[in-house]
Amino acid sequence: MHDPVRSVARQVWRNANPDNGPDKGLGEGSRLIPEETAIALTYDGGTYAVMMGTPKDLADFAIGFSLSEGIVQSPADIASLDIVDLDGGIELRMWLAPEKAALINERRRHIAGPTGCGLCGIDSIEQALRPAAVVTGGRSFAPHEIIAAMAAVAPLQAINIETRAVHAAAFWTPSQGIVALREDVGRHNALDKLAGAMAQGNVAASDGMVLLTSRVSVEMVQKAAAMGAILISAVSAPTALAVQMAERAGITLVAIARTDGFEVFTHPQRIAADAQPTETAHVA
Repeated sequence: MHDPVRSVARQVWRNANPDNGPDKGLGEGSRLIPEETAIALTYDGGTYAVMMGTPKDLADFAIGFSLSEGIVQSPADIASLDIVDLDGGIELRMWLAPEKAALINERRRHIAGPTGCGLCGIDSIEQALRPAAVVTGGRSFAPHEIIAAMAAVAPLQAINIETRAVHAAAFWTPSQGIVALREDVGRHNALDKLAGAMAQGNVAASDGMVLLTSRVSVEMVQKAAAMGAILISAVSAPTALAVQMAERAGITLVAIARTDGFEVFTHPQRIAADAQPTETAHVA
């Protein structure tokens, strides 16, 4: 069992006399902070990536990363998965089904991924800007549903409530509310963990919306598209390239989502005052 949170000692300086000058008061105590651990993802005995992340929901991370990287097309393509503690880190040791094992040797690369790294180890501009999967169709969402979905995230962020230092990625549907939520110090890791959890639970991303507590960068759109997501909603703004990628991928991109509203950057046809199910979305 890996504890994602650690208590550390610290000193705190506060202005003890804010009305009459700069006198300071010193306090001591402890604070809960998130762990940050080196996590190696290995396939058939060779290292593919080393990412820095939160040591929680690691099976979800292994499966979601494998799916978003295109290494596998379903969790069933991973024949076995072991979580192995090592000195200084954790190894997610995977063995692939025979038909996938031959492909990994052609694609293997070594990545040193700092926190928040989403395109680590890419060899070319073409790889970084690879086209996202294209999503078509899908249901519509009422504005009040988007606001309610975003408001439901914070109370469920167990690690962030303790530390105020991690991102979350969640999935919401009109009939169930928050179906799954995953946290990590890296926003890309949180989304990969969510993808892994949804894949194992056979949750279709076309049934709801992906919610992010971070900004939306291009690789976040690529990962969401690989999941088959039809709508992304985030608390922060997107990058210009993320908007372009979401437009091409057919994803409705909602950002700067607050309790009083939000902004829609792409495919606004899925935002309707009276939301009704439409055709089932599919990924091309």
